[in-house]
Amino acid sequence: MEMQNPIRPVPQQRIRDKMDEYMSRRDYAGAERHLRYWLEEARAGRDRRGELMVLNELVGHCRKTGNRDAAMSFADAALRLVDALDFAGSISEGTTCVNIATAMNAFGDNEAALTLFERARAAYEASPATEPGLLGGLYNNMALTCAALKRWDEALALYDKAMEQMDRAPHGALEQAITCLNMANLIEDRDGMEAGEARIYDLLDRTSALLDSEGIPHDGYYAFVCEKCAPTFEYYGWFADAERLRQEAARIYEGH
Repeated sequence: MEMQNPIRPVPQQRIRDKMDEYMSRRDYAGAERHLRYWLEEARAGRDRRGELMVLNELVGHCRKTGNRDAAMSFADAALRLVDALDFAGSISEGTTCVNIATAMNAFGDNEAALTLFERARAAYEASPATEPGLLGGLYNNMALTCAALKRWDEALALYDKAMEQMDRAPHGALEQAITCLNMANLIEDRDGMEAGEARIYDLLDRTSALLDSEGIPHDGYYAFVCEKCAPTFEYYGWFADAERLRQEAARIYEGH
């Protein structure tokens, strides 16, 4: 009887580390080539767990580059693989659903995104092994979707839960900073700028303090967060803060 070829696992951590290098240089084309190469290697080596990891990375990458069709194609493949691997109720299922739902939210498909966030929430909250950073990311991104659907109270409750979880996560201050700005945007959308101004400015102050927290590595991800936060500061007229964040991001990118 002919034996099936053995599984050849792909180096998942090395793939992620290399992605960080590409993103620190903002080399999006190189990042995509890198991921597509390892997707084919995972499939050729029958490494379905590795394939799922790369598919998740590709969904996130295509979300950042605005390629909706490719993101949803990789998302469909990832969900099929979750079922094939019998990952229902697992942290892996939750992470995949959060990743895809976040992309759906970015592309405006909020009802479908919320369905996947609920699926992820069930998996995460049922497992005592779920790390605070994963739960915080789920609650923050689920809140964004609720806010887009004008479900204000649900969104604010989820943002509060995200802040609580990220308080226990390593270097969670960066994620808390993003959540604070998301909350500021929600307050304006719900109450209007005049009625919400005091609370919005409090949230901007808190964001600035979080970004200046001691011990946070000023690496490629920090630069990404600075770039992500700067336009919101600028929108609310905090031009000096916005410029400072952009300069810090540029300094980090130049260093890479």
